[in-house]
Amino acid sequence: MCGIALLFDKQLSADEQRARMQAALIAQQHRGPDDQGVWQSAGISLGHRRLSIIDQAGSKQPMVSTDSRYVLSFNGEIYNYQELRPDLEGEWSFQTHGDTEVLLAGLVLRGTAFIDRMEGMWAFALWDNQEQRLLLCRDRMGKKPLYYQTDGSSLACASELPALRRLVGQAWAEDLDATADFLSHGYYLPGTTAYQGVKELLPGHLLAWSPGQPYAEQPYWSLRIASFPGSQEDAAAELRTRLVRAVRRRMVADVEVGAFLSGGVDSSLVVSIMCAELGVRPKTFTIGFKERSYDEREFAGQIAAQRGTDHHVKVLESWDRAHLTSLILNNVGQPFADSSILPTSMVSQLAASKVKVALSGDGGDELFSGYQRYQARSILRWYLRLPKPLRSGAEKLIRALPEPMAHHSRSLIKKAHLFQDIVNRIEDETPYFAPVLYAKAHYRRLFPELAERGKALPQLPAAANADDIQQMMAADALIYLPQDILVKVDRASMCWALEARAPFLDRDVVELAFSLPRSWHRSGLSGKQMLKLACGDLLPANIWSRRKQGFGVPIHDWFRKELGQELEELLAKDSGPLCRTEVLRLLEQHRQGVRDHGYRLWSLYIYLLWRSGGSV
Repeated sequence: MCGIALLFDKQLSADEQRARMQAALIAQQHRGPDDQGVWQSAGISLGHRRLSIIDQAGSKQPMVSTDSRYVLSFNGEIYNYQELRPDLEGEWSFQTHGDTEVLLAGLVLRGTAFIDRMEGMWAFALWDNQEQRLLLCRDRMGKKPLYYQTDGSSLACASELPALRRLVGQAWAEDLDATADFLSHGYYLPGTTAYQGVKELLPGHLLAWSPGQPYAEQPYWSLRIASFPGSQEDAAAELRTRLVRAVRRRMVADVEVGAFLSGGVDSSLVVSIMCAELGVRPKTFTIGFKERSYDEREFAGQIAAQRGTDHHVKVLESWDRAHLTSLILNNVGQPFADSSILPTSMVSQLAASKVKVALSGDGGDELFSGYQRYQARSILRWYLRLPKPLRSGAEKLIRALPEPMAHHSRSLIKKAHLFQDIVNRIEDETPYFAPVLYAKAHYRRLFPELAERGKALPQLPAAANADDIQQMMAADALIYLPQDILVKVDRASMCWALEARAPFLDRDVVELAFSLPRSWHRSGLSGKQMLKLACGDLLPANIWSRRKQGFGVPIHDWFRKELGQELEELLAKDSGPLCRTEVLRLLEQHRQGVRDHGYRLWSLYIYLLWRSGGSV
């Protein structure tokens, strides 16, 4: 796991190229504290910061082919590199023992067709010095980031936005269309960033670029909603086989591999496979909360005790503004509204003190229908058949009850408020492509300047036999997962030089999950039925039956205290396109306990924090 950078600009002197590259690598030092490398030629520089996981003594980067024609800078891991290497050995004289040279040899000898054979997570830049041609590529699910900017004759790319900004060497302007999307969803849509002209390479895509030539991103993989040919029992057996193989693949390392353990189904299942199926007793890591409705230490401890792991726990007692500011400005580089980035960073810091790699349960909810919103959509089918006067009366009753500040998993009244929010947003989320934070009328009051702005919606896979919930799952896997969950985990873990690996995002697991009928995943109001059928014996009954909790943070309490005051101060300095009066009204409702606007206020706070940090 590393940080990469590339700069092509014939107008810059060699000294200026070198200075910009060095600044970019310093900005990404947290991603790779073990080593640094730079390759430079006329008009171009490639840089690399390394976190040494495989072939620690060798595999230095940027890696240059023996004929000096090709140069590779690579971030990630190719888990099946040992399987791929024998096919190349007759045509390539290997000098190292890691996955980087296998990737280089495969691309040189087999071209981009080699990518289809790779299993892993990656973002790489391959430069052909003879043809003056660049190939950029990003893994299928978007685990590893890659941002770029080009004017046709020059190009810069990097793993993180702050590093890219140092390569470009000029100020960036805010993209208000992208801001409109962020304020709608809490993250940026695929391919976009907060800045004009700065792009994110799409997951599952590659980009071939030559100076002065037309270019376009091209998909090398896309999610297909297929049909599994066998029975549900056949599918369960195949799923278990693929999950065990996915975890085994992600154990490939020359360092110790640990695991995050939240106490939910997904991380508990990964840990149980490590222990019961692979005979490993890993170090496991959990973050707890003082507020009971957010705390899952009891369940994580149960799994750790059952499996005999070396378990480590830390409690989040208060939020750290300095660390949050650093995460947003120095790691994410643009607004990011998922408040669980804070506990994710804390558990990563804890894990990084013991290991260099940790497995996670990311992807389980999107692939196996775990989110509460799928349950809500099921209920909506029934609810919307009720007479409109009856629905209006129900809403008045719900809204007359003060919204509890507890986590929704512990409060029926809180669930009722959240469900009513979904009812009010149903038109804005149909067809569904991502969760929204506000109903349209509310959005217009808060952000009047942005009401008609936004980027083009992403294209999603279609299938004649897919129902609305299966389409939601596909949309979450292709939008919410890479733009929110994977951004959070990558930046929060890599800021502590920890590599996070996600077995559920193995290609074989993803494609199998989306070949199964939705009814196999969800029975009534309960999701993850296929996981339970395949691996039910690996977890205690109470873990399977638990209400999904997620990695929530008690921000509702923070906004009633000093964070609310900070939001007011940020608004007074620079409210940007936000309607100050409407934001203050939300804050006052929250302080009085009428409504829990915590997650909405958090997104506004983060946006204003970013603006105040001099990012635009």
